[in-house]
Amino acid sequence: MIEALTIFTGKVSGILWGSPLTLLALLGTGVYLTIRLRFVQLSGFKHSFQLISGKYDHPDDHGEVSHFQALATALSATIGTGNIAGVATAISLGGPGALFWMWITAFIGMATKFTECTLSLKFREIDDNGQVAGGPMYTLLHGLKMKKTAMAFAFFALIASFGIGNMVQANSVVDGLIYLHPEAKEYAWVIGLVMAVLVGLVIIGGVRRIARVASTIVPFMALMYITAAMIVLFNNISEIPAAFSTIFTYAMNPWAVGGAAVGEAIRWGVARGLFSNEAGLGSAPIAHAAAKTKEPVREGLVAMMGPFIDTLVVCSMTGLVIIVTGSYIDRPEEMVGAALTAAAFSSELGEGGAVVVGVGLSLFAFSTIIAWSYYGDRSAKFLFGEKAVMPYRVIYTLAVIIGAAVPLQLVWNIADITNLLMALPNLLSLILLAGLVRKLQKKYFISHRSES
Repeated sequence: MIEALTIFTGKVSGILWGSPLTLLALLGTGVYLTIRLRFVQLSGFKHSFQLISGKYDHPDDHGEVSHFQALATALSATIGTGNIAGVATAISLGGPGALFWMWITAFIGMATKFTECTLSLKFREIDDNGQVAGGPMYTLLHGLKMKKTAMAFAFFALIASFGIGNMVQANSVVDGLIYLHPEAKEYAWVIGLVMAVLVGLVIIGGVRRIARVASTIVPFMALMYITAAMIVLFNNISEIPAAFSTIFTYAMNPWAVGGAAVGEAIRWGVARGLFSNEAGLGSAPIAHAAAKTKEPVREGLVAMMGPFIDTLVVCSMTGLVIIVTGSYIDRPEEMVGAALTAAAFSSELGEGGAVVVGVGLSLFAFSTIIAWSYYGDRSAKFLFGEKAVMPYRVIYTLAVIIGAAVPLQLVWNIADITNLLMALPNLLSLILLAGLVRKLQKKYFISHRSES
């Protein structure tokens, strides 16, 4: 029964994520918003950094976390296995040109993320205790009066939190430790139990504790990973121009590499790019809704840096390391995903390369678990009320143990499907409310210029 269900859900997931219509919906919405908002990725880029630095933080504003903590929480959910395994998979199956299309997806995704997070702040709810609840479900409820659609989004987000946000990531932590110590496979249950305790200690404290931990882990893990990648790239500095030439050729030159190769580059680059930065899926707006600010556009600008950091910086490092070392050429057939990334780092750093990938996988996955717990508990609150939040956190913590020790292809498949089902109502709200976001954007930048 389980095997049949795994095969069936795998086919459904493959059809949904492999469909040009799916990629067109996600990418097309981003293109529309980019044009509608007059390339906010460029016009608001400098101001985004000012906001993240804390220059415009006002501790007395409503909310629970700072701009930087909100971004760190959202990034801890998106910087994960996609940055290590996802990029390698895209290059394995789509060629070096896939990296270019990941960049395009990230640039367009910045406008999507700006829109969904601005709306999340606009329509969030704050209770008498100062606790915040926001996200696409509240945008759909208050902004469009679409209660059933809002409940559908929250339901799919709740299911997805146990899959892509929890059990899949717990499995990835074990995978990361197996890279370092193969015998760790025998102790998966123990690793899961330790992880569950650590996760529980963080998430029982709610978004403020999650944000504090995320804002510590995210800069550390990103710095560690980027530093190792920079060492590899510096050692191969003469190969970097050729690497970029290869990327652009495989991405856009069907006469040189064949039309099918370019098609595969687009397909895998866009799919893995969207999977990595989650622009349009509706997850990040739940974290950003908790930010201390009275200006929705301000948090939208902070959120916009998520795809930039996640894909244009971290994913690019992984992709360039794989390409400059030539690890993707003549690779064994089974060397896909994280194994390819580990091979690329190890070719220059020896055992240290496996350590970077192993520790990176573990930290990235752990941070994703704690961030997604918040997405799930806000969804539980929306569907069932505040009384459901603590039981959800307890069940979520216990699910980590199962995820660490059990093969999870079925969970992967269900997570992929529910992720996409989250995206559809969210994209609808972005398209219908783009005009409102444009008005808020114009008003904010006029007042910001006058303040400056």
